[in-house]
Amino acid sequence: MGDNIMQYNGSALVAMAGKNCVAIASDTRFGIQQQTVATNLKKMFKMSDDYIIGMTGLISDTQTFHQKLEYRMNMYETQENRQMPVRVFSHVVCQMLYEKRFGPYFVEPIIAGLEWEKDGESGEKVAKPFLSGMDLIGAPVFIDSFLCAGTTSDELHGVCEAMYRPGMDKDELFEVISQCLLAGQDRDCLAGWGGVVHIITAEGVRTVELQARID
Repeated sequence: MGDNIMQYNGSALVAMAGKNCVAIASDTRFGIQQQTVATNLKKMFKMSDDYIIGMTGLISDTQTFHQKLEYRMNMYETQENRQMPVRVFSHVVCQMLYEKRFGPYFVEPIIAGLEWEKDGESGEKVAKPFLSGMDLIGAPVFIDSFLCAGTTSDELHGVCEAMYRPGMDKDELFEVISQCLLAGQDRDCLAGWGGVVHIITAEGVRTVELQARID
């Protein structure tokens, strides 16, 4: 446990796709190995109205990487005069991680958001869930169900496989991801002490704080 820098601070992060919505949730513990320092650490960052990035790994690297991401996004919006789409943002994250591959940031991000596509029949724009994750050198994975990361990823995968089902609406998605997060982090001594869930829909982002075991 002490030899793996990715486990030094501990974390639980999970994202799920629903029907025209997506959710991402994390614990709030800030730990130094098995010592809990704070219980209100922010591990997810809203980058636009359509997507959120969550990061696990070394806390100092996640905060540094978030600041560099904000700079890249501000430069893009200044030059393009529009917000960066979520798929473009995902590729930017991959590129930023890969360019530091010989001295990497110790972070593993998950991006959850909505892509806007034209419906073939009506021609109206519809929201499509988007989930992507990377390792610390930027190798991406794109998936349409769920992604887990952090020291709790094994536990989260187990409960997500049992509870996830496709096509959930926003209320069902909130209930399932909340139960998965709480059940997973209760089985990991390096994560927990509360949780935060973000539900992203076409109407905006809804944030809910969860009460969890604090022992």
